[in-house]
Amino acid sequence: MNISARDKHVVVLGGGDTGSDCVGTSHRQGAKSVTSIELLERPPEERSPTTPWPLWPLMFRSSSSHDEGGTREYAVLTRYFEGENGRVKRLHAVRVQFGESDESGRPKMEELQGSEFTIDADLVLLAMGFVHPVHEGLLDGLGLQKDGRGNVQAETTSYATSEPGFFAAGDCRRGQSLVVWAISEGREAARMVDVYLEGDSSLQSKRAYI
Repeated sequence: MNISARDKHVVVLGGGDTGSDCVGTSHRQGAKSVTSIELLERPPEERSPTTPWPLWPLMFRSSSSHDEGGTREYAVLTRYFEGENGRVKRLHAVRVQFGESDESGRPKMEELQGSEFTIDADLVLLAMGFVHPVHEGLLDGLGLQKDGRGNVQAETTSYATSEPGFFAAGDCRRGQSLVVWAISEGREAARMVDVYLEGDSSLQSKRAYI
């Protein structure tokens, strides 16, 4: 089935790169309106002290797609959808705020009483990011240890997991990141697997620094 945003009220859930692509495509297809919703709070205009160099800076960014128009909403939690005849028509949401961090280090989220609202939505695009790899099946079956975010816990140089002979690299180890990191870690992990099996490796190290 061909999905088009033409003449529709479009809501994009997720404010990352994928969400930006959805916003831009919706504009080009002739959407009636485009609203981008992000669960987290609006980032600061300048680099946050929580992400000093060389970490990727936490700060507000506006892509060329966002510059084309539309509305960007932050700290908004989607509660449920309302529709007619199997078609979505409205999105029901509430504003949230984040307080002190819990035991896992994540800020506690609470809904703001009386802040409920609805948005016209003829088309809802889910652009929510990668959280962690699927635990059920392979990872739990192998008994691999996980970090605080649910990613596979592995050495940053050897890429070895908690189980001998098993290695992890890329998003499943470091979390959602750039594809160049996945390529770099995949190459390095392959070299370490070679060392594990053969005792040495002719593969050259090409570790990336971003």
